[in-house]
Amino acid sequence: MIKALLLFLASLKLGKVLLSVGSMLVTIWVYTTIYGLPFAAGFVGLILVHELGHYAAARQRGLDVGLPMFIPFLGAWITLKDRLVDAETEAYVAYAGPFIGTLGAFAVYFLARAEESDLLMALAYSGFMINLFNLIPLSPLDGGRITQILSPRIWFLGVPLLVALFFYFPSPLLILIAVLAAPSLLAAWRYDPNSPEARRYRDVPTAVRMEYTILYLGLAVVLALLAYNIHESLRH
Repeated sequence: MIKALLLFLASLKLGKVLLSVGSMLVTIWVYTTIYGLPFAAGFVGLILVHELGHYAAARQRGLDVGLPMFIPFLGAWITLKDRLVDAETEAYVAYAGPFIGTLGAFAVYFLARAEESDLLMALAYSGFMINLFNLIPLSPLDGGRITQILSPRIWFLGVPLLVALFFYFPSPLLILIAVLAAPSLLAAWRYDPNSPEARRYRDVPTAVRMEYTILYLGLAVVLALLAYNIHESLRH
């Protein structure tokens, strides 16, 4: 009986791995029909690196977290099974995604320069843009989860950025993000920094808040400059 139970539990764990890998392979297949296999595999690989950054950070903080799941044209996500205990932990897990994702894009960028490959350079550009997009200060994006360490009201700065992005690059994904962000914006509007819950969750030293602010702005500037530089290089 005990052996059967252990086998059942092991099969559940294996099933989650197969589901994660399967969703990734399906996403690669869908993108392959549009962009070809080399770009599709590289693009999904860069998304995976980003999500593994979140996964590793969550595990480092002792959180129960699920493996990355992929949906074509929507990206990927990890599921936190534990409730985040404080604003600093939320910011830490959120920042790890674009940070590790940027390192992955850098690796592709240097390889592209060494090989003089336009394909790899296009992948590097995509990687930088993926991580830059996720830094928009609007929940549920990573930027919103990082900047909440200062105040959730910063999310309102992300609204005009999202609107401008939709104006230049209309996409159903941006509409979905706007819908998902609406409840968070409403909560931010009603946010009371003096409430016991807010004080308990955001009891973070000022020095730590400033550290995340500098890290966030620094990463955003680096990504923006690199994305612009590669875009101009590829255009010419």
